[in-house]
Amino acid sequence: MDRSEIDIERFLEAMAVERGAARNTLEAYRRDLSAFAGELKARGRTLADAGADDISAHLTALAARGFAASSQARRLSALRRFYRFLHGEGDREDDPAGRIARPKRTRPLPKILSIEEVDRLIATAEAEAERTDRSPSKQLKALRTYTLLELLYATGMRVSELVALPVAASRRREPFLLIKGKGGRERLVPLSEPARAAMTRFRGVRDGDPALAASRFLFPADSEAGHLTRQAFARDLKDVAIAAGIAPSRVSPHVLRHAFASHLLQNGADLRVVQQLLGHADIGTTEIYTHVLAERLARLVGEHHPLGAA
Repeated sequence: MDRSEIDIERFLEAMAVERGAARNTLEAYRRDLSAFAGELKARGRTLADAGADDISAHLTALAARGFAASSQARRLSALRRFYRFLHGEGDREDDPAGRIARPKRTRPLPKILSIEEVDRLIATAEAEAERTDRSPSKQLKALRTYTLLELLYATGMRVSELVALPVAASRRREPFLLIKGKGGRERLVPLSEPARAAMTRFRGVRDGDPALAASRFLFPADSEAGHLTRQAFARDLKDVAIAAGIAPSRVSPHVLRHAFASHLLQNGADLRVVQQLLGHADIGTTEIYTHVLAERLARLVGEHHPLGAA
């Protein structure tokens, strides 16, 4: 293991232990830092002795290869955290990434489904779950998909939080769930009556299968993690979209999370409340939905102001 690889491992360990970084985040850091280290190694350099010019050249090369500004910004963010770590550990006297300007990017508006489209998705999934003309395994899968869909739209959870729900979550009597999100931060999310009913029904069927009943996860599966994967749920969701007459390219677990937030704001929720429900540490992340607020305010003025109604 060379010097750069050792420094990357030290950094990842610190992020995991001190910051509680998620596995996917750590893997992204590893990929980004390893890519930069590979470029430096070809020139006989290491991460520890790279300068601001090296980082700028790396970002320029990414742009030339067609990387979007958002991808460049993510790479720079990883480098900033890494060099801040080295500086804090006393391995460097400076922070070369701190002087690099963030690539300019326009934040795209999130893909949104209308309330009617979400209702159609849920109704389609529910109808599939009610069918009795197929094998028990297919019936269980249909009921699982419907339960996941109800929970996702009712709570706005991240898909990684949703598929990893412990079975104990389905036994709560309160109309909410306690979710452990990014960085180990906990938050309460609401639980609608349809979502609670679907979850209770699914647990009953799940517990009737000895192979599933022993799992600590609500949605167990034969995977490395022991629960349903994000990718499997995304595929199942696209099948529901097709059955509901909605283009599958428009539907994903994250789109349903966006729908949860957007529909709350459309109906009068406060941005800070939505921030808390989504588990965003920074209100700036939630501000991607401000276009919904602007549309709502324009509608209110148009409907209620004397000049707007004229």
